[in-house]
Amino acid sequence: MVKINGKDINTAGKSLLECLISINFDPKRVAVECNGDIVPKAQYDTFILKDGDCLEIVSFVGGG
Repeated sequence: MVKINGKDINTAGKSLLECLISINFDPKRVAVECNGDIVPKAQYDTFILKDGDCLEIVSFVGGG
């Protein structure tokens, strides 16, 4: 299980990119922190989630 924004989700073993798409986040419009460290966007497709990881995902919203 991976904790994502406070909810436990069974996504261990998937890449961060796969996870973001599966939970309906646009990878281009988010920032992700895993276990207290920012994950660079260039690593989303190779960053594999492990059981016990804790993610915080923040979406960017435009407007004026």
